[in-house]
Amino acid sequence: MRALGNKTEQAQMLIHDLLSRGEPSCVTSSFQTECIALVHMIIRQKLDIPVLFLDTGYHFRETYAYRDEMAERFGLNLVNLRPELTVPEQESKFGILYQSAPDRCCGLRKVEPLFVGLDPYRIWFTGLRRDQSPTRASLKEVDDFRLSSGKVLTKVSPLATWTNPEVWAYLKENRIPVLPLYNRGYTSIGCRPCTQPPADPDNPRSGRWAGHKLECGIHIQPQS
Repeated sequence: MRALGNKTEQAQMLIHDLLSRGEPSCVTSSFQTECIALVHMIIRQKLDIPVLFLDTGYHFRETYAYRDEMAERFGLNLVNLRPELTVPEQESKFGILYQSAPDRCCGLRKVEPLFVGLDPYRIWFTGLRRDQSPTRASLKEVDDFRLSSGKVLTKVSPLATWTNPEVWAYLKENRIPVLPLYNRGYTSIGCRPCTQPPADPDNPRSGRWAGHKLECGIHIQPQS
């Protein structure tokens, strides 16, 4: 427990240091465990920070209900980022992209709305952790991130070194409820059509995209 206390203190100090710059800041949240833990830490220091949620239109109904519950409980400054096309419009125009072209679906419904939504800010807080995926193993706590517009943000991952048990311990210690889908065996939760319980119990993200990929693209810098 002392180790968790040290990590919590370090994360809060990092958050404080970045917020003290006085630059426009935001935090993205999918309302998974690490995201809600991070939001809880940040709003202790800046209650009105914009909390950006990618409303793809494909989320589980439980995700939407939990998002609304936690937004009310914490008094969040929730900002729902939506794609240009509604789900029916996209499916009418392109078919079922999450089946035929999942990368394009993620691009239209996640990457493009997020990069537009991030443009007003200079500091971007995320709940990324190194142990979530091999693609995140070298994650830095503070790094530069260039948007497709060319603007460079400071991307901050205060929980980079945290383990999954430590995240759960933080939530338990602070009596923060979790998204009910975890109780049904899900370990990494995104859009409903592309999320299943993990195929590999040692790989929490193995239930995403039927194992065909590991990232949706929002944390991959656009090629210049």
